[in-house]
Amino acid sequence: MPDVSATEAARQFASLLDAVEQQGEHYTIVRRGKAVAHLEPVGRGRGDQVKAALVRHDPDPSWAQDLDDIRALLSVEERR
Repeated sequence: MPDVSATEAARQFASLLDAVEQQGEHYTIVRRGKAVAHLEPVGRGRGDQVKAALVRHDPDPSWAQDLDDIRALLSVEERR
């Protein structure tokens, strides 16, 4: 993901949007040396990244029990 200064991004905004839309480019907008935003296609979901993360990690067998423990701590208040 190439870095683009905020000034350059402002000057070339239409061209950056064209590259994002037509070529699927991704940009990191940098201001004063710090990354402040990402410019990337909206149409691309992140499902593949979530799936890859889930595949990389083994299931946690205590997760269901943790959820049950948390639910037991909750109380439901009636609204009037």
